[in-house]
Amino acid sequence: MADFVRSVTSPRKFITGQHLLSKLNDYTRGYGDHAYVICDEFILERAQTEAAPTFTAANHKVHFEKFEYECTKEEVMRHRELVQQSGANVIIGIGGGKTLDTAKATAYYEKLPVVIFPTIASTDAPCTALAVIYKKDGSFDEYLFLPNNPDTVLADMGILAGAPVRFFAAGVGDALATYFEARACYASNGDNLALMKPTATGLGLAKLCYEMLLDNAVSATKAVQQKVVTKAVENTIEATIYLSGVGAESGGLAAAHAIHNGMTAVPSIHRAQHGEKVTFGLLAQLVLENSPKEEFETVVNLIKAVGLPLTLEDLGMTEFVEAEWRQVAESACAPDDTMGHMPFPVTADDVYNAIVAANAIAQTYK
Repeated sequence: MADFVRSVTSPRKFITGQHLLSKLNDYTRGYGDHAYVICDEFILERAQTEAAPTFTAANHKVHFEKFEYECTKEEVMRHRELVQQSGANVIIGIGGGKTLDTAKATAYYEKLPVVIFPTIASTDAPCTALAVIYKKDGSFDEYLFLPNNPDTVLADMGILAGAPVRFFAAGVGDALATYFEARACYASNGDNLALMKPTATGLGLAKLCYEMLLDNAVSATKAVQQKVVTKAVENTIEATIYLSGVGAESGGLAAAHAIHNGMTAVPSIHRAQHGEKVTFGLLAQLVLENSPKEEFETVVNLIKAVGLPLTLEDLGMTEFVEAEWRQVAESACAPDDTMGHMPFPVTADDVYNAIVAANAIAQTYK
């Protein structure tokens, strides 16, 4: 056997339940007595009202700071400076994926523990030792690989089920790609997100993620439309946040996320969610692989059943500009992205052709 280093990585704790915001200090006090909270604007007031008293009651300090919409190097630096000024000794991120990535990056640079509290189940960002850094215009900049996963991830089912169903569906889309990318990366012996080789455990968790989505995601989406928590909702959130995160990190990424990263530079689909674009990236990956018709249709049927966009037009594209999509394909094949984890050589022309074909095939399922 070749002398490869393989890895399985995970948050220290993944905690699920309800009413966790009002007990926030119970889960952070072991890391520090002065919390710096990076918080999405929409939940800032609620977080201050419900969480702050738990710190005050313990004679602990807490500082809340609003996230400024994009996870950029500049935004991370802004929070680093504020953390230094405050003297905080634990970082908390409350919000969506970009807010959480900003919290993880800030904690990494400041060498502090980090507790993650997602408010939407739209990506697997909460659990990974990775922050996706964007440019100010919203296009992809780089992956920041972190040495450790978050110390604790708190998944409040009531808050997650109460978010708009579009975010919940986007999380299903992001998680849906996990198994197929891990499968490709494992076959090619590519690097996982810890920059080591993928493991059978990582692939197994990724496959479990896919199976749980097939069993639960459709009924869970119906429940979230009614803003109620069911066992299917709990199972789906466990798949989209934990299994997808650990499965992707230990199993690796491939074409779907590489194509997503290229798509961030297309202005007409800039408002599409991360998971929505990953979903189309998955369809293109399946075309690249010449996936069996039954497998392709299983994926398409789940996409449709949970209300995810299926075609580029569904993502917001009003006109197909060949030059834009040629650039998407070029970017997806960048040496520092994950297209190289496919188990066969892939060129930019291959990716462009797969994008065009995937969109045409998807149209037939409308």
